[in-house]
Amino acid sequence: MQPSAEQLHAQTQAQLGELYEALDSGTFKQVRRMLNGLTPVKIAHLLESSPPQTRRALWRLVDREIEGEVLQELSDDVQSQFLRHMDTQEVVEITEGMDTDDIADILQQLPDQVIQEVLSAMSDQDRRRVESVLTYAEDTAGGLMNTDTITVRPRLTLDVVLRYLRRHDEIPESTDSLIVVNRQDEFLGLLPLGKLLTTDPGVTVREIMDTEAEAIPATLADSEVASLFERHDWVSAPVVDAGGKLLGRITIDDVVDVIREDADHSLMSLAGLDEEEDTFAPLMRTTPRRAIWLGVNLITAIIASAVINIFEETIDKVVALAILMPIVASMGGVAGSQTLTVVIRGMALGQIGRNNLRWLLSREFSAGMINGLLWALVMGVVVSVWFEDYTIAVIIAAAMVINILTAALAGALLPVLLKSVKVDPALAGGVALTTVTDVVGFLAFLGLATYFYA
Repeated sequence: MQPSAEQLHAQTQAQLGELYEALDSGTFKQVRRMLNGLTPVKIAHLLESSPPQTRRALWRLVDREIEGEVLQELSDDVQSQFLRHMDTQEVVEITEGMDTDDIADILQQLPDQVIQEVLSAMSDQDRRRVESVLTYAEDTAGGLMNTDTITVRPRLTLDVVLRYLRRHDEIPESTDSLIVVNRQDEFLGLLPLGKLLTTDPGVTVREIMDTEAEAIPATLADSEVASLFERHDWVSAPVVDAGGKLLGRITIDDVVDVIREDADHSLMSLAGLDEEEDTFAPLMRTTPRRAIWLGVNLITAIIASAVINIFEETIDKVVALAILMPIVASMGGVAGSQTLTVVIRGMALGQIGRNNLRWLLSREFSAGMINGLLWALVMGVVVSVWFEDYTIAVIIAAAMVINILTAALAGALLPVLLKSVKVDPALAGGVALTTVTDVVGFLAFLGLATYFYA
């Protein structure tokens, strides 16, 4: 029975407690023995769960033989903290035996001069493999792929293929099919291992290979790669260049990383943070990142305050307006956030385009109208009883309907508009939406109040 998330968390905290106690007592041999008795994944998790000073102390106690395995399990932010203090030879040693895509991920965090030094220190074969991955952006299929593949020709019989496989000490991880290519290394199809093992050995590869299998273009975005794997339930998939020549393959473990990073990106972007934000990043790294986004939010807050200032005289006359203003803005903000979240998710899944955007706008407008009328009626009754003023009840009800409708439309349109100007909707959508709902809400509420109480 697999342990639950709560049990794993408790186990991690217990291990951290033991390590911290041993560090405090100065028994480094005990710490080294405890630390290196864990799997690389657990060591990486412990490092990421430790403050900077403790993290550096623990890293120095990790055995050199497993440093590379631990490093590739760390987030980019934590990786870079350790890589900055390594020389070229250390990077070469630590990346020895790694998959080419993992090596490329590590090298992309280093200065160009160091990258060239590390590549020069590699063997010719390893260097060519890593350079083939570095040619492509990190967030594309080419940047994800691993060049460790097993290829066969279509004219071979299955018994020859089986003998060829037995010559390998082991086959690459997550290998569910062999890749069929011609003499020019052009992708032709896949030979599933299941068919290879259960078909008559005298049959040729051409007779049983899957010619309808799709290859992934090297320039395809990693998010689209993840969607393909999800739709087709792939374990691995070949990657080809523009001419159909085989470059490598992508495996499910790489795709899981993409899905996790996309989820982290969506969550952290809501607060204007990087998806690789280190939980225990030093103060001087954390503060500037947050300060920038706080500054952006301050500007939007000033805009909303400027709108309120226009109606200063009206607020002075009717004090109840100051009490009720936050309700109008808040209802619009929540309604808009609901629509914004649905639309951003739909865009991430590739479900929204020009053909269905009009229907989505119509649906959101209708939902906004129904909810706006419902809660405007409720709030109108509450305000009329609260302040015994039917005029202000009508004003707040009308303002709520206007703002909720605006929020629904803005929540649907803003992600599309932001994406069209190459701005990440997950990052800027929330701030833009808040500005729209605050400004429209205050304008509608205070504008109507000014008209009725003039």
